[in-house]
Amino acid sequence: MEIIQTVHSYLAYVVLLVLFLAVANAITGLVSNRMFTLEKDYRVSLFALILSHIQLLVGLLLYFLSPNGLSAIQSLGMGGLNSAARLLAVEHPFINILAIVLITIGWSRHKKFLDGKKKFRSIAIFYGLGLVLILSRIPWTQWFN
Repeated sequence: MEIIQTVHSYLAYVVLLVLFLAVANAITGLVSNRMFTLEKDYRVSLFALILSHIQLLVGLLLYFLSPNGLSAIQSLGMGGLNSAARLLAVEHPFINILAIVLITIGWSRHKKFLDGKKKFRSIAIFYGLGLVLILSRIPWTQWFN
């Protein structure tokens, strides 16, 4: 259990960094009106997508195995959760699943466009929204302890 928690915590740093790079790359590509390239733009966006999905899978594994996830809801009930427990058992998983859905939508939408500006816009908007949602539900007090 502790190994899964450690992987989830350290992988989060990598996912946040790569998502930030993908969003920054998309914004700069959009602003500079450059072509969307396979060598850089496609790979950065794809890497962010893959890493965020891996993080989701590790998080879901942790959710079902950890005493702070589903078992906290089962043992205490929704009304018995304090704000810290609710963050881990309900808010963090729900919002992060929503964030990964948005990132996936951004990836799927970008593939439909031929124009680089539209590709960059799709990634910037959806990956950016996903990144903001992820940042909003990180258990910061526990993460830095």
